[in-house]
Amino acid sequence: MTQLSVVVPVFNERGNVVPLINEISSALRGRIDFEIVYVDDHSTDDTLAVLGAAKAANPELRVLHHVSQSGQSTAIRNGIKAARGSWIATLDGDGQNDPADIPKLLAMRDQSPPQIKLFAGWRVDRKDSGSKRMASKWANAIRSRLLHDETPDTGCGIKLFEREAFLDLPYFDHMHRYLPALMQRAGWQVRSVPVNHRARGTGVSKYNNLNRALVGIADLRGVGWLIRRSKRTETREI
Repeated sequence: MTQLSVVVPVFNERGNVVPLINEISSALRGRIDFEIVYVDDHSTDDTLAVLGAAKAANPELRVLHHVSQSGQSTAIRNGIKAARGSWIATLDGDGQNDPADIPKLLAMRDQSPPQIKLFAGWRVDRKDSGSKRMASKWANAIRSRLLHDETPDTGCGIKLFEREAFLDLPYFDHMHRYLPALMQRAGWQVRSVPVNHRARGTGVSKYNNLNRALVGIADLRGVGWLIRRSKRTETREI
């Protein structure tokens, strides 16, 4: 029985695919029954072909392909919908997240109360450009002030969460950046865990500070509205 599904969304990451798969396997084999679910967001390079070839050497690997480019949040959600594990770990496909941190998150889960459904990575020593770090610092400060999610780093790609809890959240594009607030809205608790962060292996970033900021303004307003309009109550069967 699959206990953990590692979901990795990718777009034009052909040089990072095999090294990251090998690191995931090395971190998890012999520790837990797992699978690796890659979701190719209609890459324009040969990422999909590299993934197909990698399946021969990696029995845990499954590959999904978007027939049209749909974005990171949709890729993550489709990977989770297809996943067989009851818990999900996510990683960015650029190699900046360290798969060796997944066992650390699993250990934290095993020591925590069941009300905590999300363990969010916290990049305490980011290996990004100064402008990117500054933009992220401001974005985290604004988001925390408006949403009160008490999470220092929602943009970190490495997270561990319960599949069922995730699929119960409202879906929208870019929702992966607001998982702590959405989980809290659903009545669950969140814990931030310091993790390793590395320089990108190969390729280039698919985001820049301007497009993140423009999208983020609309998303913040939308998530704030969702939180204000949420309503929860206990139910008991008699």
